[in-house]
Amino acid sequence: MQKIEYKKHFKQLYLPKDMPNIIDVPKMSFICVEGSGDPNGEEFSKNIEILYALSYAVKMSYKNKDVPADYYEYTVFPLEGVWDLVDKNLPHTNKDNLKYNIMIRQPDFLTDELFERFKAETEKKKPELNIGKAMFADIYEGLCVQMMHKGSYDAEPESFKIMEQFCKDNGYKRTDLTHREIYISDPRKTEESQRKTVLRFKISK
Repeated sequence: MQKIEYKKHFKQLYLPKDMPNIIDVPKMSFICVEGSGDPNGEEFSKNIEILYALSYAVKMSYKNKDVPADYYEYTVFPLEGVWDLVDKNLPHTNKDNLKYNIMIRQPDFLTDELFERFKAETEKKKPELNIGKAMFADIYEGLCVQMMHKGSYDAEPESFKIMEQFCKDNGYKRTDLTHREIYISDPRKTEESQRKTVLRFKISK
């Protein structure tokens, strides 16, 4: 079987154009970590470390004696986050008031049983990380509007305005005040003006 690469095989989900489009997002499996507070803080960085430690444990499991059934080669999916506010009365610019569920999509062969195995193995290798915070979940978003945002994270409200106007013009309404961000660019290696982030929120007709 050929190697599964998300930018090639799931282009519609991860490489939309820089204008709004409607998409029906299917159910997918994720390793998730919930938290709150400023994403520039240490806790958020540690939570990202947890996700990548587990995701690479899954990816590299073909090197184990007990290789998962139906294992196939794939590229690790990008980091994603569903964002909300702790106190809905405070502005979204107050980063200490942010609530999030960050996650990385997983391959189809990962099961609940395998996830517990990889958690146990990773806890031994990375005792400095709170691996127990991680959860394995199926998430179904359904009908959404999305677009590629290019630039800084702080400039995302401009893209959300475009998406909301698109919905208004085409007879759709936003059904959930949370939104999803998919980080296609690595902020450590990409200039702020060149960062690519998929923005998405749920809608109905």
